[in-house]
This record gives sequence, C-alpha cells and structure tokens, in this order.
Amino acid sequence: MSPQRLEARDASLGAAHDAAARLRMLIARLARRLDRTKAGAALTTTETTVLATIVRRGPIRLGDLAAFEAMNPTMLSRIVRHLEQSGLIERRLDPNDRRAATVVVTEGGRRLHRAIRDERSDALSRLLSALEPSERAAVAAALPVLERLAEQLRDCEP
Repeated sequence: MSPQRLEARDASLGAAHDAAARLRMLIARLARRLDRTKAGAALTTTETTVLATIVRRGPIRLGDLAAFEAMNPTMLSRIVRHLEQSGLIERRLDPNDRRAATVVVTEGGRRLHRAIRDERSDALSRLLSALEPSERAAVAAALPVLERLAEQLRDCEP
C-alpha cells in the first residue's frame, strides 16, 4: 500500500474513533438525563432497568434475568426484593421446575413502567419538535443506522 493510502486509512480510522467517542459520550449523557423521571423517582436506575426487562421478557426465571442483565445473583436478589416489596413484581415458583423462581410484573409495575417510558418519550418528543425540520429529518434518518449499531453491539457482548 502506498504511503498516501496508509495515511488516508489512518486518518479514516482516527475519524471513526473520534466519532465513536463522541457518540458514546452523547448516548451516556442522553441516558443520564432521561433516567431521571418523576414517575420513577422511588427507583434506582438499575431497578428501573430490571423492571423494564421483566415487563418485556417476563415471566422470567431469576437466573435468566441475572444473565440477561449481566448482574450477580446477590445484587439481583436485592433489586427483586425491593421491586417485590414495592408491589411492582411478584415472585412465583416455576411451574416447570419447582426449585426455581420466576418473576412477573404486577399491574402496578406495568403502569409505572408505562409512566416512566411515556415521560421519557414526551421529553424527547418536545425537544425534537423544537428542532428545525431539517434537523428532525437528520435525526430520523440516523435512527436505522443507530438501531443496527445497537444490535451489532448486543451480538458482540461476551
């Protein structure tokens, strides 16, 4: 490869790395700001995430939930206990394996999850509606690519 091509490739890799760093910081900042909701004020970020997983994937065995959330069972047990004491989920014996427990969301948990989700979506919707039409179009055009990146990251997780 010619020196010019190597230099161009290195510049391209450097630009991709810079874009990755900016995107990572942007996602983290958005997530931190969207994590704070009035509806979910009584829950930690992790509890909110676990509740959302139970809503989407439940009923789910505790072991599967720990694996999905990449959490150690002791930490997950504390979170599940708090969600259960708050009336957001119920722990049940697994009908296929009486030694294992599953967790299911209660109607109160489902309502809280919906309120948190709606509050976050409303906040973003208000901000998006304040953008110029061309900026809204740029965000909409980027969504499929960002969704594909998220799927690829999920597939790369250990």
